[in-house]
Amino acid sequence: MRAAVLGSPIEHSLSPVLHTAAYAELGLAGEWSYERFECDEAGLPAFLARCDRTWAGLSLTMPLKRVALELADEVDELAVQVGGANTLVFTAGRVHAWNTDVAGIMAALREAGIDRVRSAAVLGGGATAASAVAALRGLGALDPGAVTVLARDPARAAGVEAAAGRMGLAIGVRPLAEIERHLDVDLVVSTLPAGAADLLVPAVAASRAALFDVVYSPWPTELARAVHAAGAGAGQRSGRIAVGGFPMLLHQAAVQVELMTGAERAPVEAMRAAGEAELRRRA
Repeated sequence: MRAAVLGSPIEHSLSPVLHTAAYAELGLAGEWSYERFECDEAGLPAFLARCDRTWAGLSLTMPLKRVALELADEVDELAVQVGGANTLVFTAGRVHAWNTDVAGIMAALREAGIDRVRSAAVLGGGATAASAVAALRGLGALDPGAVTVLARDPARAAGVEAAAGRMGLAIGVRPLAEIERHLDVDLVVSTLPAGAADLLVPAVAASRAALFDVVYSPWPTELARAVHAAGAGAGQRSGRIAVGGFPMLLHQAAVQVELMTGAERAPVEAMRAAGEAELRRRA
């Protein structure tokens, strides 16, 4: 069986390493393969048309998560609510769309000891921000205004606000320039690209919030380093919690493996070891 990750750009994706490690641990190495393909929104319909019965599924990264909803035969309710799917599974000639990013974020935070969030600030207004809002809902940020999305252009976060509405959440959307007004929260979630949050380091470090930064390479980011150091400097034995993007990537991939292979439980630790080894090699 075949599977792959699609997106643009895609050359640095860690997904092939994670999925291939899972296949090896599950005893599927000789039967299953996982590749990567450069593909934009215009190319996705044609790619799907070429996927015959030898294909099990696809992992999708940007910019394909929203258009995937339009191309699938069936869409999981969570993917509908979030407004994006990062997983397509082929079953009996039909294409099923799923969102495993939400589960990945929740698992990453719980693994770090964050199993309850009452308030949060989300930096960025794209598809990952919408998944973050859904994850925060699952961790308890349910009160009106408990989550504030901070975007350079609030108008471009309309998709996140619409997703929150479908989830029954009332969130705030504010300019990123106002970040210092919105940091009295339990958790800051940065969905910004690598380096894009560097100018925000002083404000976030001065807050009391834990951090989840979706960047996984290079790690730690300047933001994560500052948050951790600020906590230690306040007299704590260890710094404030700063969670990186690798655990999210790992756990969302584990759910993908289960959906595509039918395995009851993905071999998370084998996948983790393979992913960490690859990140060390790249560094």
